Amino acid sequence: MTDVPTALNLCLQKMLSDARISKQTLPQCPQIKLWLVDPIPMQRPFTQDEILTIQDYPAYWAFCWASGQVLARHILDNPDLVKGKRVMDFGAGSGVVAVACVMAGAKQVIACDVDPDALLSCQENAKLNHVELELHSDLFAFEQDIDLLIAADVLYDKANLPMLEVFLDKAPAVIVADSRVKNFDFPPYYAIDNIESFTVPDLDELDEFRWVNLYKASRI
Repeated sequence: MTDVPTALNLCLQKMLSDARISKQTLPQCPQIKLWLVDPIPMQRPFTQDEILTIQDYPAYWAFCWASGQVLARHILDNPDLVKGKRVMDFGAGSGVVAVACVMAGAKQVIACDVDPDALLSCQENAKLNHVELELHSDLFAFEQDIDLLIAADVLYDKANLPMLEVFLDKAPAVIVADSRVKNFDFPPYYAIDNIESFTVPDLDELDEFRWVNLYKASRI
């Protein structure tokens, strides 16, 4: 039996004092297990103070968002996208897509996230799945060559849209998964698929957020 990482539980309790993580299998990627927030303690009314605390520290890394699950599945189903390549997972969160890239045969995978708790989550989820990841906190300071940059659910804020150009400055090929941007029109990015999914644990999100679009771009 794998012991629950104490450090991750402590991180999660910055969001909610009785929150805890548990090992969960992804329904659409059953070969991947992740340490994610246990839904049971979350199924109760929250006080106003608790709501404010959750808003201040929502612990995004403790959920596998629909876009991450879809992109991980896409990588596992199309291993030639990453096989033998150096890949960066930007906004890695739980590290689900980074883990999928290693499983699909990537030569090197860098999980990049500005949140140190997310990087800890990536590290622990890599251990849980018996893979190795490199960790990095700043895309702008990253100077190594990479073959592919992947990003899931990082466009939820319109202020992040200029990152699409940054991605292509950092890598010759990019794959983005997103369920938030309507009327996506950012050449040279083009749509390659549209897949229904959900967050794990399921947040019962609006149906419109359950449909994930995959986009690809290249500067070659």
